[in-house]
Amino acid sequence: MKILGHYIDGRIQPGEGRTKPVFNPALGELICEVAMASAEVVSRAVAAAEAAFPAWRAMPPLKRARILFRYKVLLEENADRLVAAIVKEHGKVWEDAQGELARGIEVVEYACGAPEFLKGEHSRDVGPEIDSWSEFPPLGVVAGITPFNFPAMVPMWMFPMALVCGNTFVLKPSEKDPSTAMILAELLSQAGAPPGVFNVVNGDKEAVDALLVDPGVKAVSFVGSTPIAEYIYATATAKGKRVQALGGAKNHAVVMPDADLDAAANALMGAAYGSCGERCMAISVVVAVGQELADELVRRLTSKVESLKIGDGATKGRDMGPLVTAEHKEKVSTYIRLGKEEGALLVVDGRLAPVANGPGYFLGGTLFDHVTTEMRIYREEIFGPVLAILRVETLAEAIDAVNSHEFGNGSCVFTRDGAVARLFSDAVQVGMVGVNVPLPVPVACQSFGGWKRSLFGDLYAYGPDAVRFYTRRKTITQRWPRGGLERMQFAFPSNG
Repeated sequence: MKILGHYIDGRIQPGEGRTKPVFNPALGELICEVAMASAEVVSRAVAAAEAAFPAWRAMPPLKRARILFRYKVLLEENADRLVAAIVKEHGKVWEDAQGELARGIEVVEYACGAPEFLKGEHSRDVGPEIDSWSEFPPLGVVAGITPFNFPAMVPMWMFPMALVCGNTFVLKPSEKDPSTAMILAELLSQAGAPPGVFNVVNGDKEAVDALLVDPGVKAVSFVGSTPIAEYIYATATAKGKRVQALGGAKNHAVVMPDADLDAAANALMGAAYGSCGERCMAISVVVAVGQELADELVRRLTSKVESLKIGDGATKGRDMGPLVTAEHKEKVSTYIRLGKEEGALLVVDGRLAPVANGPGYFLGGTLFDHVTTEMRIYREEIFGPVLAILRVETLAEAIDAVNSHEFGNGSCVFTRDGAVARLFSDAVQVGMVGVNVPLPVPVACQSFGGWKRSLFGDLYAYGPDAVRFYTRRKTITQRWPRGGLERMQFAFPSNG
């Protein structure tokens, strides 16, 4: 059985010691084993990144950007190879994997603008013959810890911006679908990144903990569940590291009585069931304003959920693939049983879909109605193809439901009323808002992040916030005396 190792100092390193299996979730078949990095292996990766940092930092931003330009071309030329790896190990359908890769490449493209966004700020004559300016040097070695659900896009939220700002990088991808990260590393080397600039260590908690405490790592970026995000934030900040840790979500879509129901229902299907609901921006709760609207929306959604085309994502034209592991399928199935026990109306039971009994980890789309805010299927992140309908009577109740939830990643409203849209956008307490847009994931020139327990840290991912996260401001104040002795001055200096 093939063992997938690590990518350290520009070379594939064989795995040593522990391994974990990697499965094709559509077939339920073992693909390979992936090595679990020990603390010693992580230390070697960090050391390689430290050794590469001085020369990489000294390289002009334009030259670093040119490497990323070449990288973008290579990513596009190898798109089918990357998409096939995502489909094979994650299970998402081909078209969805293509979309994931495209959104990752957008961040690479944005990073190519480094000569512009790394420019400092200059002020002349802030005092008598005194000039002052700010520079934005890199931090050093930074690390990314990424989840299974976006094996290409989420790493590319991190390392292109980190690298173009002058840092070197150690990536710890999910052990569930590790091959994509290895391809990303290989292509970056082909683009001209020197050895040690970008490294991949495969592993589990042992590798994560080693990165969190290694003194050579100056910053950590993480995407995953809220409990792990909180642990990473607490552990790494206690070691003096800069941290952005993006956690879980329970994203609400508010549907108003004046909404275009056909458009809303179609949008909700993709947002709730795309990628089998394994997205941190998936819509998992629909807040229907008014009983009549709720009845009609449930009627429209029911037929659509029952007709989802489910199967192996390698066959194009599917709507939904499998869940990532057998264990995760059982977890989601447990939530479906729990929702029924809690008293929610199970309109469509994904466990009864014909494909659910095959060799892969498939589960059909599930739809609950008459869900209440006390139920666990409402309060907890399920991360599967389960959509809950919460009925309210007013927009104020809908906004209160969103704002009362512990998560604050994203939310959206479907309406034809501009005043409603404006009120909702202003009042809702989440990081990303959509108006008739169900998945308001910001484009690369913006930044991605949530509020409340969906983000630990002050700065979002990619975009302008990434520049601030991966650099440290340095302000320089300078004067060149024209000659003579500097007089002693004991009062605090002013600029007068």
